[in-house]
Amino acid sequence: MKVGIVGCAGRMGQMLVREVLATSGCELCGGTESPGHLALGQDIAARIGLSPCGLDIRDDTPSLFQISDVVIDFTLATITETHTAWAAQHGTKLILGTTGHDEQQISSITAAAKKTTIVKAMNFSVGINILLKLTKDIARTVDEEFDIEIVEMHHRHKIDSPSGTAIGLGEAAAAGRKTALPDVANWGRDRGTGKRSPGEIGFASLRGGEVVGEHTVIFAGNSERIELSHTAYSRELFAKGAVIAAKWANHKDTGLYDMIDVLGMGE
Repeated sequence: MKVGIVGCAGRMGQMLVREVLATSGCELCGGTESPGHLALGQDIAARIGLSPCGLDIRDDTPSLFQISDVVIDFTLATITETHTAWAAQHGTKLILGTTGHDEQQISSITAAAKKTTIVKAMNFSVGINILLKLTKDIARTVDEEFDIEIVEMHHRHKIDSPSGTAIGLGEAAAAGRKTALPDVANWGRDRGTGKRSPGEIGFASLRGGEVVGEHTVIFAGNSERIELSHTAYSRELFAKGAVIAAKWANHKDTGLYDMIDVLGMGE
């Protein structure tokens, strides 16, 4: 299976390069960066301290989609529409770990999934996807006496807030309660916001240091509290999950899937 990586010189891209090169059945066929990037022309593997693989980092992303069986994308939401268009044009399977999409970008993903296989996940960690499943199950089980709050913390460099994973956890909780997240979400509380609304799902975001990712879902009842937490210690777990998804997607029919499908935990 030929795997291409867009954004291969970034922190996540470098992890993906290592994982693809180390995974049986995967062949790294190329990696790209944006025009003008300092890494252009460097050997993809040598740049991260591995033996040279004979592939230079290029800025010709359309060609990468053309030669790859699967492309892994953890770049920016602003270029997702371009990448989904190329995936659909060439029938390239796409593993999409980018977060922070708006409605138009989500629509482009849905449209492209009618022509190729896309696995889109807020988080490719196995543990987080178990957390998503448990969050939905508990939200379905407990009544609205239990207030739901989601707290996340990430490194100081993270751009979007709340994290894509936190939003995914909110969507899971809302689904468990048979409602839509936009109808019940409180994205942040500043001073003087008043008391909590019944059925609301609240979010709090913290940023600092080099925290890879911490997420906690709180179900706060009148007499007891349930907390589900996950802590990521290394980005390697996201790379491992993305490559697992790539191998799974390579044998799947056209459609839009998530990591729950990859792990066989779908209902």
